[in-house]
Amino acid sequence: MYEGRGPFPGEAAPVWAPFEKRLAAARIALLSSAGLYIKGRQTSFDLEREQTHPEWGDPSWRSIPANANAADIAAAHLHINDEDIRSDPEIALPMRLLAELVAEGEVGSATAEHLSVMGYQDRSLEGWQKETAPALIAKLRDLQADGLILAPA
Repeated sequence: MYEGRGPFPGEAAPVWAPFEKRLAAARIALLSSAGLYIKGRQTSFDLEREQTHPEWGDPSWRSIPANANAADIAAAHLHINDEDIRSDPEIALPMRLLAELVAEGEVGSATAEHLSVMGYQDRSLEGWQKETAPALIAKLRDLQADGLILAPA
């Protein structure tokens, strides 16, 4: 367990909790920081505002159905090559790999939806702490996720 100071003001140390379940009995969700969304059904992350105000950082998030087709997934992120993600979304959100681990019995189950945010936030983290993180946590609770794997972009 980490015993140092936390990265945020007023935080004595990061919150660590033991993973109580065996992985083979756990329900796992994925979180991508690649700014993924479903074309035609969800709005893109706000790249226009991001370009004019790079210190802003879009704090919104998207829910990606676990059964989404790769062709339906798009990326909106100024700091990654979205051409690679368009050709293979698994590099940013390994849903099929997680499904394979479930089928092999290594992981108990996967959530019906996974989450995506726009990484590279060059602004105050206050909005994340007060709005985005609580909303993501509530969604993960609704999905009955036991664990979360971050797939950084």
